[in-house]
Amino acid sequence: MNKIELLAPAGDLNKLKTAIDYGADAVYLGGESFGLRKASKNFSMEDIREGVIYAHERGKKVHVTLNIIPHDKDIDGVEEYVKQLYDMGVDALIVADPGMFLKVRNAVSDMDIHISTQGSVTNSSTVAFWKQMGAKRVVLARELSIDEIKNIVKESNGEIEIETFAHGAMCMSYSGRCLLSNYMTGRDANMGDCSQACRYKYYLVEEKRPGEYFPIEEHDEGSFIMNSKDLCMIEHIDDLIESGVVSLKIEGRVKSEYYLATVIRSYRMAIDSYYENPEKYVFDKSLLDEIKKVSHRDFTTGFFYGKANEDSQVYKTNSYIRGYDFVGIVLDYDKNSKIATIEQRNRIFKGEEIEIFGPSVKFFKQKIDYMTDENDIPIEVANKAKQIFKIKVDRDVKKDFMLRRKNEI
Repeated sequence: MNKIELLAPAGDLNKLKTAIDYGADAVYLGGESFGLRKASKNFSMEDIREGVIYAHERGKKVHVTLNIIPHDKDIDGVEEYVKQLYDMGVDALIVADPGMFLKVRNAVSDMDIHISTQGSVTNSSTVAFWKQMGAKRVVLARELSIDEIKNIVKESNGEIEIETFAHGAMCMSYSGRCLLSNYMTGRDANMGDCSQACRYKYYLVEEKRPGEYFPIEEHDEGSFIMNSKDLCMIEHIDDLIESGVVSLKIEGRVKSEYYLATVIRSYRMAIDSYYENPEKYVFDKSLLDEIKKVSHRDFTTGFFYGKANEDSQVYKTNSYIRGYDFVGIVLDYDKNSKIATIEQRNRIFKGEEIEIFGPSVKFFKQKIDYMTDENDIPIEVANKAKQIFKIKVDRDVKKDFMLRRKNEI
């Protein structure tokens, strides 16, 4: 049985490697031009080349975004850029704009092109149009129900691939087509520079009472009428797979390596569990608990099970829920001494209890009874950024396993 693709975001080369190591089948990334997400580090041409090699050596794929909504001045040089990506072995390009599509197609006729969610595709006729144009895949808009997705897959008759988002931040506008950021801050969301104006605090002003600010919903920190919860469909992996889509996309190119490792690992384990016995599949609730151990907003299933309503919005705060801190990553492990060498990510003390996890394995708890610096001198705390230190670990771990600590605050 062909498994559904788990497609992960990669904001830089380290995140690409983390996503692949923790279970992604493919990654999507942006170069230094033509893609959304200016807030992420993005990839130089050399980084893309290295990322493609790393992915292909492990049987994984790399998709590159060219999904801005460009003005004429923004599209100059795209043909040469596309040819370079093709020569590197990039597996697909993600575009939203028809003009960009034509530029890519004219530059390299046999490059796989995916239509971005920025294209706001919500019906089977538009999917058929893009198939006729030669697109390999369509990433559906987030505003579709599971039944609508099933119908689009059915109407496509397997002649074009269908991808949908499964996890991550939601827009209050139509799949990212938002003008609020540009209007309020001069930062264009459709050019990758969204200021997330939907997360701002809003009050109501009556025309004849200038300067009097009324909360739209009573709360001492403001009102968040456009502030969406985060999409999370891990509890419904079976429905997503059975809808017929070929790829499940995780949002988050500006998220941390820890976020990627946790979320990708959980979705990987849920997907693999489904395929072990589809007819008897039961969701493991501990995987949702794992996802909640990264910084997140409250979760919603968005539009998948009907029209989004108040259950999809966060009216009281725009803050993230942060129950755990990412405190370190394993650099090396000696099985004989059971000593793990760690690179610090947050301050950590001797005597604390932490959790350690790695790809496709359940986490375990570890109390830090033994702690030294990199020269084996005993220490009580690792409190310097990316400090190298050592701890004794009861169970075997591997390079790139991660350490987290429950946040008691």
